[in-house]
Amino acid sequence: MNLSLIIGWVLSFALVVFGIVFDMEKGLVFDNAMLFIEVQSLAITVGGTIGCLIASFPMSYLKQVPKRLMLAIKPKKFDPTKYISQIVDYAQVARTRGLLALEESANQSSDPFMKSSLMLIVDANDPEKVRGMLDDTIMFMCERHEQGRAFFEKGVSIFPAFGMLGTLIGLINMLGGLDLNDPNGMSNLTGGMATALITTFYGSLFSNVLFAPVGMALKNSHDDELLCMQIVEEGVLAIAGGSNPRYIQEKLEFMLPKNQHSADKK
Repeated sequence: MNLSLIIGWVLSFALVVFGIVFDMEKGLVFDNAMLFIEVQSLAITVGGTIGCLIASFPMSYLKQVPKRLMLAIKPKKFDPTKYISQIVDYAQVARTRGLLALEESANQSSDPFMKSSLMLIVDANDPEKVRGMLDDTIMFMCERHEQGRAFFEKGVSIFPAFGMLGTLIGLINMLGGLDLNDPNGMSNLTGGMATALITTFYGSLFSNVLFAPVGMALKNSHDDELLCMQIVEEGVLAIAGGSNPRYIQEKLEFMLPKNQHSADKK
């Protein structure tokens, strides 16, 4: 479970609501919350954004959006130190028993990329060809993940745009119905202005509190997976080159922050 995402959502909405209902002199004034509930503004901002997002992506893509949302809330775990430990173990097997002995280890691996990488060197493929195939696999993964985030990243830009559109609609309606001879004209003007600005509030709220964190959570998960795949690639190629397990460990740990190096944990 992505606790930081959940805590951030709860904290953001709680503080926004607190800012709406809190008054320095009167304390909590829950009647103020009613000023921020506007069905027409929600229809323009939320409905317009959803409609635009549906129009921007094929149905086959839209069916996967709930799955990607759940992936942001409950991301897969990628521990680069465990990958390094596994690579070092495989290097020791290859050094003592030969590359062919890695086939059994590869079949026991639960990571598809690790398994396929090991099998490539077991089959005695040229290291440069192996690197090219692994680079292509990583590149395609990056493209898929980028496309997966596109829905939420586009929502970040569309929500404020529809918020501004709703504000313009509200201002046009307000000014169109303004009667300068009406003694209550100024009151109607200020009330209409408040209603028009609510759409901007909705656009900014949903964009920055909902869609932006989901997109960033998916990006963080992608970065974790990418790092582990790069560790596998460099480790497997080092094994194919006959490198010492200790050398491989130190080489791969250079890809991690210094506080994650095994020497710093002792």
